[in-house]
This record gives sequence, structure tokens and C-alpha cells, in this order.
Amino acid sequence: MRDRLVVLFGGGGFIGRYAAQALLRAGARVRFAERDPRRAFYLKPLGGLGQSQFVAADITRPDTVARAVAGADAVVNLVGSFGDMARVHVDGARIVAQAAADAGVEALVHISAIGADATGQSAYAQTKGAGEEAVRVAFAAATILRPSVVFGQEDQFLNRFAGLIAKAPMVPVLKPNTRFQPVFVGDVAEAIRFAATEPGRFAGRTYELGGPDTPTMAALLQWIAAETNRRPRFVELPDIAGALIAGAGFLPGAPITRDQWLMLQRDNVVAPGAEGLAAFGIEPTPMASVAPGWLVRYRKQGRFARRATESVELQAEKVGA
Repeated sequence: MRDRLVVLFGGGGFIGRYAAQALLRAGARVRFAERDPRRAFYLKPLGGLGQSQFVAADITRPDTVARAVAGADAVVNLVGSFGDMARVHVDGARIVAQAAADAGVEALVHISAIGADATGQSAYAQTKGAGEEAVRVAFAAATILRPSVVFGQEDQFLNRFAGLIAKAPMVPVLKPNTRFQPVFVGDVAEAIRFAATEPGRFAGRTYELGGPDTPTMAALLQWIAAETNRRPRFVELPDIAGALIAGAGFLPGAPITRDQWLMLQRDNVVAPGAEGLAAFGIEPTPMASVAPGWLVRYRKQGRFARRATESVELQAEKVGA
């Protein structure tokens, strides 16, 4: 493990920072490959002297990708997009996989998503599925990781909902019965570390990564409200209303796009019989054990909310006595 060179495409992003931390902590050298390497400079303190490298690379440009993977032992592709999905998820994935194969890289880890299906309804599912197929053609021994929605302190999942709940007295709920299996970013990072450094155990296989909880959309929002001590009115919208809102998703400020609406038509949970975190020896982290630590900032008094509540209760007890 020590001194293995692992290239992280998209290493400066949300999952990338945790993957980098796991790899650096284990003694690997990490090369951050970003279109603008400065995006990952904040991660320099995670490693020792000479343990981190930074290189400019665009996964849609083969020449830059080839330079980025030169001399690497392992490559991890973390890049995803809700914009030009075909170009990033399919073409970019193919370019990274082919460059890794041409460079003689030992391990390739490709981050996909639960629901990836070249014949799926949404463009996101279709391009993620087609990207997996492209990776398998170019690098048959690649390890494909399909996480459910990923949560963590910097996420755009729990934080997005918590921000909405904190601001709105009434919160619309789309597809209230759709289920999710949120997976902690630290667990995903550990799976990446194992796959990148032990290809003999994980090469050529696909894993679906989910946490221990499978809440519905409605239950998830209610849990966030309880954790942030908020009491909005939740209004479950019928599908026809959701479809109309999604139809206007191209407008600035729209809460959901049509493609995201299509993604909500099916549960985002680990498929029955699929290999998952257990294959890596990872015990999935419950949301309730870590998320309250950062969701507290969405309380009215922020981190002092719990202390203020306890003080009021103590005063009430004294008055009652």
C-alpha cells in the first residue's frame, strides 16, 4: 500500500476528499486530476511531504487523461454530471478506462450509481449504464461501485433538504413513498480504498453501496425536521403536480428537473442479492449516528439550540418544584 500512486479524477469533490483522506492515511500517494487543479489544493494538508500531486486533466480530452495516469498503480474515476451527461458519463468514462488500460494500470475503480441502466427511463440512469458498459469493454477488470445517495457533512442531499425545511413554513413532498438507502461518504471512501489497493480481491466486479436505513422520501424529510427542531407543514403532492413542476425544470430556480423526476419513479436501494459494503468488511454507518452533528446548524439557535432547550426545561423543573 505504501507509496502506491493512485490517481483521483474528480478528487477535489465531495466524495473525492474522503477517498483521498482514506488513501493518504493508508500511506498511498495521491494524484489529484482536475480541470483546474487549484480546486483540490485545499486537500494538501491531508498528506505528508510529497504525498500529494496535482495535475490538470479533463476526462473528455484523451491527451490530458493519458498524462494524468502515467506511472499510476490505480485510477479512480469520480467524475459525474447532471449537465452534459453523455459526454461525461459515457465518453469520459471510456477515455479514462482506455487510458488506464494503455498505461498498464493495475486497478481501475469506476464510480457509477444505483439504478444505472442503459435502458432506464432517465438520461442519468441511461448514461451511467452506458458508461459502465464502456468501462467494461476498455478495462474488463475494473471495479464498479454503485452508491445510493451519498450523505456527509458537505453533501447536497441532507443539507439541501435541511436548508429548505429551515426556510419554508410549508414543504412540498414529491413521490413521498419512494425509498432511498443513503450511504455515508466515509464508507464509500473506504470501499474505494480497498478496491484501488486490493484489485486481486475486487477486480471485475460490481458492488452496490447502501446504508442500513431505507426511509421513504416523506419519512426522510420528517426525520430531518425533527433533528433540526423544525415544524413545517409537509404537503404530499400528487404525481400530476410533480410532473408539472418537473416539466418546468428548465426554468431558473426550479426545484427539480424532468430527469430528476424520472429518477424518483423508482426506489434508490441496493438490489436483492447484490454485493455491497459487507464484501469490503465495512459496517454501514446509520444517518442518526453522524448527521445530527452537522444538521444542528439548521436549528433556529444553531449549535446552541440544544443547550437553550435544556436550560428552559431546567428552569421549568425548578418552578414546578
